[in-house]
Amino acid sequence: MSQQIQLDITKPDKKAEGRQSRPSAVARNKQNEVARRTFFVITLLPMVLIAAVTLLLLVRSWPILSTYSLKDLFLGSTWRPDNGLFGFWPYIAGTFWVTIVGLLLSVPPCLLTALYLSEYSHSSTRSVAKPILDLLAAIPPVVYGVWGLLAIVPFVEDAIAPFARRWLSYIPFLSVNQPTGFSIIAGGIVLAVMIAPLIISVVYEILMTVPNDLRHASLAVGATQWQTIRQVVIPRVIPGIVAAVVLAASRALGETMAVLMVVGNVAQVPKSIFDAAYPLPALIANNYGDMMSIPLYDSALLCAALILLVLILIFNILSTLVLQRILGKVQPS
Repeated sequence: MSQQIQLDITKPDKKAEGRQSRPSAVARNKQNEVARRTFFVITLLPMVLIAAVTLLLLVRSWPILSTYSLKDLFLGSTWRPDNGLFGFWPYIAGTFWVTIVGLLLSVPPCLLTALYLSEYSHSSTRSVAKPILDLLAAIPPVVYGVWGLLAIVPFVEDAIAPFARRWLSYIPFLSVNQPTGFSIIAGGIVLAVMIAPLIISVVYEILMTVPNDLRHASLAVGATQWQTIRQVVIPRVIPGIVAAVVLAASRALGETMAVLMVVGNVAQVPKSIFDAAYPLPALIANNYGDMMSIPLYDSALLCAALILLVLILIFNILSTLVLQRILGKVQPS
């Protein structure tokens, strides 16, 4: 009897130890396969969505694509729907002008700001700057548009345009050919302010991924902080910087409301940053739902949406190829 009691005492109690029975290998493999297939389907969803949107726009745009040649549509400079003329070139050119000006105004100061926050600033400065950047990124585009309408357009008309007319008129793309401030430069300034928080935040996070040991090693051999940034930090994050600029450019290409309010909305091929323009998103937002009785007008506007989507896809594909080449040069062999 005493031996039985002793055996009962020494026998481990699985429940008391909190152990649970593990599922069999077959069950674990089944769970793993279900998770893999689920993640695969979720990964496919963005590609399926892009394909579905492209196909829908192509179907709705087919009436005008089958009526006019691509040359007449993409390179035509006259937009008169009531006369059956649908030239998209002024809108395509206006889109690129505003986007390029916005990127040129935003990328250099944003890169310097991100470098300062990651390499020079005190932690208290970062704790103040980061929430402000997040707040700027959360402001609706229409608010930026109203700000541009009330502040930037008068500033361009009263200050920048007179200065350019007096001192820079000999440069073709800086000549002033109209009296108002509704122009590409106004749209570019508003767009630059809108995409600045995105660029700064992304580049800052990328810079913070560089190990501090590399910085300390560079400083230990006598390099200055700027030499460390230029020769150690930046070469390691060039692909990330390119990706941040591509992300900002993709947003800039499709920005509608803020640019629409300040760019002038004149269907012409711009020759100067002080000319008015009419980007593709503004064309769609201003006109869709109006004058639908005009033949092919609905199809023309959806064709404009298709052109904008294709431009963004081409831009992202080319940027990805460039990014892969940069990665191949940066990574050690």
